[in-house]
Amino acid sequence: MSAVLSSLPRTSTLAFNPQPERKDWFEPAPPRPTLEAERRYRQERLAVAFRLFAQWGFDYGLAGHITARDPQWTDHFWVNPLGVHFSQIKVSDLLLVNSNGEIVIGEGPLNRAAFAIHAALHEARPDIVAAAHTHSVYGKAWSALGRLLEPLTQDSCIFYEDHALFDDFTGVVLEKEEGLRISKALGQRKAVILKNHGILTAGPSVEAAAWWYVALENASQAQLLAEAAGQPQPIPHAIAQLTHAQIGGPGGAEFAFKALFERLVREQPEVLQ
Repeated sequence: MSAVLSSLPRTSTLAFNPQPERKDWFEPAPPRPTLEAERRYRQERLAVAFRLFAQWGFDYGLAGHITARDPQWTDHFWVNPLGVHFSQIKVSDLLLVNSNGEIVIGEGPLNRAAFAIHAALHEARPDIVAAAHTHSVYGKAWSALGRLLEPLTQDSCIFYEDHALFDDFTGVVLEKEEGLRISKALGQRKAVILKNHGILTAGPSVEAAAWWYVALENASQAQLLAEAAGQPQPIPHAIAQLTHAQIGGPGGAEFAFKALFERLVREQPEVLQ
């Protein structure tokens, strides 16, 4: 792999800068010493994220993708090949795709919707390292209502004033222009509800994007259940804002993912192959 990577064009090569210190309850993982080490770190967490998504049932059909920006060639990203079940993905299965949708490393095929959505997100948001989107049941159900989530629980405050609604469904996303419209709706937030489609999360690490997807699916389920049972009582605005400030950062998401990562690797070590 190193020989292939060294032959890639260097027009987009940037010096590696560790993530800035986060002001939340959890310490970030220590920075990796080299670009190669950072690349491997992201690949391993990406492969594990797919297997975790399979365990949670976020593996409906062929509709699902998580991406991780390459730390050196920052207009390239790693993504799952179309047709390989999430529960079977290993590091060696991942594809490196450039900004033109060409597979640079790995054997496809490439999900064209994955490219259309994620290429636009990574281009519009240089701070995004990873993004996740699947057709999970509760995210799809909530998206059909065409509404933002309310701060009904402590957990849902993770997304308070930090998620958006993309309310212009026009069919399967196959063109990058559609992805750019989704990224515009996302803005600087961590998540977007795609009306009549599903949910999408994005973050400064694979761990954050993956865990926030789990949390957004959970918040969607909780609100659907609460509204089916009666009249929910949202958390007041000021308290919701405070709670978001306390738990809405990436540190907690990365820490939650870390425990799941370590368990899965113990149980399925071949994921790192």
